[in-house]
Amino acid sequence: MKIEQIYTGCLSEAAYYIESEGEVAIIDPLRESKPYIERAARDKAQIKYVFETHFHADFVSGHIELAQKTGATIVFGPTAKPLYAAYIAKDGETFQLGKLQIRVIHTPGHTLESSCYVLSNEAGKDIALFSGDTLFINDVGRPDLAQHVIADLTQEKLAAHLYDSLHNKIMPLADDIIVYPNHGAGSACGKNLSKETTDTLGHQKKVNYGLNPTLSKEQFIKELLTGLVPPPGYFPQNVLMNLKGYESLDTVIDRGTKALTVREFEAAFTETDALVLDVREANTFAKGFIPGSINIGLEGQYATWVGTLIPDLKQTILLVTNEGQEEEAVIRMARVGYDNCIGFLKGGFEAWQQAGKETDTVNTITAEAFAGLLAKNANLPVIDVRKKSEYDSEHLIGAENMPLDFLNNYMAQLKPNTTYYVHCAGGYRSMIAISILKARGFTGLIDVTGGFKAIKETGKVKVSEYVCPTTML
Repeated sequence: MKIEQIYTGCLSEAAYYIESEGEVAIIDPLRESKPYIERAARDKAQIKYVFETHFHADFVSGHIELAQKTGATIVFGPTAKPLYAAYIAKDGETFQLGKLQIRVIHTPGHTLESSCYVLSNEAGKDIALFSGDTLFINDVGRPDLAQHVIADLTQEKLAAHLYDSLHNKIMPLADDIIVYPNHGAGSACGKNLSKETTDTLGHQKKVNYGLNPTLSKEQFIKELLTGLVPPPGYFPQNVLMNLKGYESLDTVIDRGTKALTVREFEAAFTETDALVLDVREANTFAKGFIPGSINIGLEGQYATWVGTLIPDLKQTILLVTNEGQEEEAVIRMARVGYDNCIGFLKGGFEAWQQAGKETDTVNTITAEAFAGLLAKNANLPVIDVRKKSEYDSEHLIGAENMPLDFLNNYMAQLKPNTTYYVHCAGGYRSMIAISILKARGFTGLIDVTGGFKAIKETGKVKVSEYVCPTTML
C-alpha cells in the first residue's frame, strides 16, 4: 500500500496517489495528467479511479483528461451533475482498490456535492480521511463559493449544511485517522489554514474550531462567516469548467508555446486585444520591459495572481519569459483556466531590445535609502499592497493599505503623475502592482526593493502598534 500527497505550493493544493496490488486511485488531480500516469507506470500499476471531492473553484482539475488517457472511472459524491461521463456514488458506497477499500461520505457545506473519502486497510480499519475542502488542518471550508454559481444558495444555508456534515459524518470517525485535506496555508478556500498538510483527526478535534463540540449551529455559522472576504474572480469560472469540461491541455500547450519573432509578436499585440504577461523575476522586469506589459513572476504564486488580477479567463495572452520557461508558464496558467495564450516572444526581452523597440523601466529605491527619506519626511506617500491581515498586524505609520487583490478598487484615489513609494512584504507583489498601474498611465511609482521586511530591518523607521488582524487570507 502506498499513500502519497502530491503538493503544489503555488496553488497550496494537495492531490493524492493511492496504490494497492497494482491498482491506483488519484484524488483531486491537477490539470496535467502526465505526472500521475508516469507515477503509476513506475509502480507498474494501472489508474483505476479518479475521485473528485467536489467541483473545485480554485483550479481546473485534471480528472477528465486523466480518465480519457487511462480508462479510469471518474467518481463524484451524491448530487454532483457533471456534463461528462462520471460515476455518481451513493453516500456510504465503497470502492475496492487492490486490498484496500475507499468509502464515500457525503459532506455538503463547502459545496452541495462535497464529499470525503475514507480509506480502510485490508483488515477493514479506517486509516485515512481525504477531506477535500470540507475539513482543513485547523480550519474548515468556506461556505460562500457555491452561491457565486447558484444564486439562491446562500452562505448561511451552506454553513448550516457544513455544521451537520462535520458533526454527523466527520467527528464520529476514529481519532487515529490521518486527515489529508485538499489545501494548506495560502489557499483562498478557507480563512486560516495551517502550514501543516496532515494531522490526526483526534488532534483536530482538540484544536480546530470547526470541530468544537460546544459550539451550537448558530455559533458555528457566525464564527465561520466572520472575516470572509470576496473570493478571487476566477473561482466561479473554474467551477463551471470543472462541471462542464474543458479543452485538452495538450492543445493549450501547443498553442501557447508557439515561438513568435519580434515582428510577429508586435503584430499579434497590435492586432488583437492581447495582454502581454511578463513572467520574469521582479528585479529583472524593473530593469527593462515592453511598455504596457504586466509582471507576474513565475517564482511566486503565479497562477493564483493570474486568476486574481486578469478578470476574463478568455483573455488572449502573449508571454515574455526567460528562455525555457514558456511551457511552465502556459501549464500553470491553464491550471486555473487561462487557456488563450497564443505564443511567446522568441529570444525574450533581449530580442525586443536588439530590434530597437520601445522599452520602459521601473524606478526603484533600496530599503535603506527609503528609510532615510522617511525619517526626514513622515508624509511620504507610501502604498502598502500587502493583504489587510498583514497590514493590520504591522505596518509603516502613514502608509495606505491598497491590497493587490483589490487594486482596481483603489485606482480612483491615486493621481497619475504623483510620486508614490510602493512596497509589499518582499518585492514580488509590489512589482505586480506597479506594472498594472504603469499600464494604466501612472508614472510616479517607485518600488522599495526588499519590501516591508527589508525596511523594518534597517531599524530606521517606526511601525504601527499591533492591531487585531482579520482571519481571512
